[in-house]
Amino acid sequence: MSSDFFIELRNVSFAYGRRPILKNINLRIQRGQLVAIMGGSGSGKTTLLRLISGQYRPQRGEVLVDGKDVAKMGHAELFAHRRRMGMLFQFGALFTDLSVFDNVAFPLREHTDLPENMIRDLVIMKLNAVGLRGTQELMPAELSGGMARRVALARAIALDPALMLYDEPFTGLDPISLGVIALLIKKLNDALGTSAIMVTHDVHKSLDIVDHVYFVANGEIIAEGTPDQVRAAESPWVHQFVHGEADGPVHFAYPAGRGLTDDLGMLGDGHA
Repeated sequence: MSSDFFIELRNVSFAYGRRPILKNINLRIQRGQLVAIMGGSGSGKTTLLRLISGQYRPQRGEVLVDGKDVAKMGHAELFAHRRRMGMLFQFGALFTDLSVFDNVAFPLREHTDLPENMIRDLVIMKLNAVGLRGTQELMPAELSGGMARRVALARAIALDPALMLYDEPFTGLDPISLGVIALLIKKLNDALGTSAIMVTHDVHKSLDIVDHVYFVANGEIIAEGTPDQVRAAESPWVHQFVHGEADGPVHFAYPAGRGLTDDLGMLGDGHA
């Protein structure tokens, strides 16, 4: 594997019991890239994040992160892998009984032996990075939805991760809060030099900040490209998804009509 690629999935397949979720997935993400994975509900997007984080192991194929196969990691190696990883969960997932300060301090206390005075400085620095310095004594119930998401982002970057995973980071936010979170994700990713994957349904805001997009349907990557290539795509499926049209290759009725991939083409040369 080229050292330019921080993440590479090679011919990965995964199923829940007898129900196939991912089928022969090939995906590559360069170091420092912010990449979006888009697709309909149930297409396997979040499962990809779980494979990369080591929560699941594929039935077939390799999940390589920084040259190491996650599926072959032992307990200690997997723990070290996750220590290098930050995660922003859908709706933030703050600890409701902990203050803002203790939420952001949690990974620092869990994974380091730093003294409390240094932890305090780091927590204030991370809160300042997301525009929330001065909120450290508040409880999650006292925060707006947008503020809570920013606190969760501060917690996710507390250890300056090499890899960031975002699972629907824009869900439930008003337009202004959404714009703030999107801008922060882009700025922090550039500042930290992090490799990042964002699972999202928000097409237009995501295309403003990401470097590359993969589209997933029926457990397969059916299109990919840069934001400009996505906007100019002639693929009927991509056009329908990007513009939120009811009429197109993806049918309203379940199950979807056959031939979904017949009209799909890759956007570009097929490389990340």
